[in-house]
Amino acid sequence: MIIKKNDDRNLLPTDVIGRSVARSKRWLVAIVRICHEKKTSERLTKMGIENFLPIQQEVHQWSDRRKVVDRVLLPMMIFVHVDPQEQKEVLTLSAISRYMVLRGESTPAVIPDQQMLRFKFMLDYSDETISMSTSPLAPGEKIRVIKGPLAGLEGELVNVNGKSKVAVRLTMLGCACVDIPAGCVEPASENGDFND
Repeated sequence: MIIKKNDDRNLLPTDVIGRSVARSKRWLVAIVRICHEKKTSERLTKMGIENFLPIQQEVHQWSDRRKVVDRVLLPMMIFVHVDPQEQKEVLTLSAISRYMVLRGESTPAVIPDQQMLRFKFMLDYSDETISMSTSPLAPGEKIRVIKGPLAGLEGELVNVNGKSKVAVRLTMLGCACVDIPAGCVEPASENGDFND
């Protein structure tokens, strides 16, 4: 059988032609103009770029009414899950100025997948308000939540202003913390995959 030069495309899977097969995606933090987080997240979604904007609903009480409002937990930041090509595409949006980098580095800082999974889980299932602590917190006991809506979440049990909180550390961003009764947690197993 003689194969012409142009026929070799029929032998290859369509996703291989002109692209590398193994493109690893990483979580990066894109810096966004103030008050443009939601619109930028929508535009990224339309571009087909996976992104995560941490939003929490809060009830605001006035003397005559109550209103539920969405609060951006990390102002001026959007998490993007991108490969090297998409990483460049994100910067084409005028509302995004750059990626967050480690001090003294020039490449974007990567948020480990496990940290993102824990953070997203906490936001999705917590009945309590989540706060971000940017001040350094002493490492706490590694725990697993065993009761309530956050059952299964692994984090650290920390003490903030005399209250027990479950904390999920996010590289460079501090800790996401939520109040939790001490009876709802147990020590995490030593042989678990808790390492970040």
